[in-house]
Amino acid sequence: MSNRPPADSGSLPRRDLLKLGVAGLGLSATAAMPGLASGDAPNQERPDLGPAPATPFAAQPLDAVRVGFVGVGGMGGAHVRNFLGLADVEITALCDINEARNTEVASWVTEDGRPRPAMYGRNETDFVRMCETEDLDLVLTATPWEWHVPVCVAAMENGKHAATEVPAAYRTEDCWKMVEYAEKYQRHCVMMENCNYDRPEMMVFHMARLGLFGEILHAECGYLHDLRSIKFSETGEGLWRRAHAMVRDANLYPTHGLGPVANVMDINRGDRFDYLVSMSSPSRGLQEWAEAHYPEGHAKRQERYMLGDVNTTMIKTVQGKTIYLGHDTNLPRPYSRIHMVQGTRGLFQGYPNRVYLEGMSPEHRWQDWMELREEFDHPLWKDLEAQSEGAGHGGMDFIEDYRLVKCLLEGKPTDMNVYDAAALSVITPLSEWSVANRSRPIDVPDFTRGRWAQWPKLEILRA
Repeated sequence: MSNRPPADSGSLPRRDLLKLGVAGLGLSATAAMPGLASGDAPNQERPDLGPAPATPFAAQPLDAVRVGFVGVGGMGGAHVRNFLGLADVEITALCDINEARNTEVASWVTEDGRPRPAMYGRNETDFVRMCETEDLDLVLTATPWEWHVPVCVAAMENGKHAATEVPAAYRTEDCWKMVEYAEKYQRHCVMMENCNYDRPEMMVFHMARLGLFGEILHAECGYLHDLRSIKFSETGEGLWRRAHAMVRDANLYPTHGLGPVANVMDINRGDRFDYLVSMSSPSRGLQEWAEAHYPEGHAKRQERYMLGDVNTTMIKTVQGKTIYLGHDTNLPRPYSRIHMVQGTRGLFQGYPNRVYLEGMSPEHRWQDWMELREEFDHPLWKDLEAQSEGAGHGGMDFIEDYRLVKCLLEGKPTDMNVYDAAALSVITPLSEWSVANRSRPIDVPDFTRGRWAQWPKLEILRA
């Protein structure tokens, strides 16, 4: 969703959130920022929900997927483009408070020979009216983080499946809320983690399933991306993302790195996250960037940030495996998600992508992943390479959207479900608590309530 409310809304422009801190984000110092609390870790469980389903949820198959989009800016618009390239999809409604952007994206739909979608955007909560009014199968949101759960809840309450950009939530209670509503209303609530569908990550998953790495024992992952210029931008994410850095010290963006690793390690499908510890470096990067780019006395030079520039989180699984998860968006560096998977017979290490397999690779020497791609490329990438060409982030965005629509059309469980969305997203508030409490360990909730031990592993997919 765009970041400018209508002139008559009476609400503050998104940029004013940067002046409001916790209050402007709709966060409370106790509930949304558990890291500020001392003492024992907060209770993480929801016994009132009873048992989770015995099998992964699958809805009735659809003849066509009627979709409404909430937020059609950068990523939202990219999803619309992808959906226009998919069969049996109807783009029924668009919701964005930026009227000009809404109109622009609607023109893409009509230029493709389709009916003009219904338009919503009276105010920041007009998505509720859309969910109540329109005959939709799916609502997909690509909004600022604080709107992800409200949109998903409104969709599920009104009988629609929900899909959200990442992270799905940034409060523990909201992670549970997604699970509660998905189970109550029997609807999908899917986190759109595009990195799960990147070509190297899917090749690693394929190789792991073939047993080439042996038993997987350890993984390293993260989100290491210099976002300083984006955070200080006067448009897009700059209007809200920097505000989180003012009031929170945690791994704020865990899912890009952790999602593919969780798939390889069968998280929620034979294993689960058990507990974590987290620590952060001092905060310097944003302050120094502001001093270098704004004149003396400028308001942005007066801002102060809680977010440590480098957050390090270690996760232990119930089966004893270990995961290193890094976060750094405030310092100068080339982009990396790390993506290292280590097993008893070899490993893959990303950025640059390279492989070592005992008995196959030259002894004590890395192989470039391209030497093995022809043989071990994931079948789904082979099937969809031509279709995905030109789509966002090297094509993985298209494959992600393709898979969601295919699962809905065929009435199958989605690749990522609400329990995955919750388990990956909850790392943020748990890391926040650990950082604030001398890196004490904190348990990760079992959103599956024991079902992780019996749910089937992810399959090797084909188009």
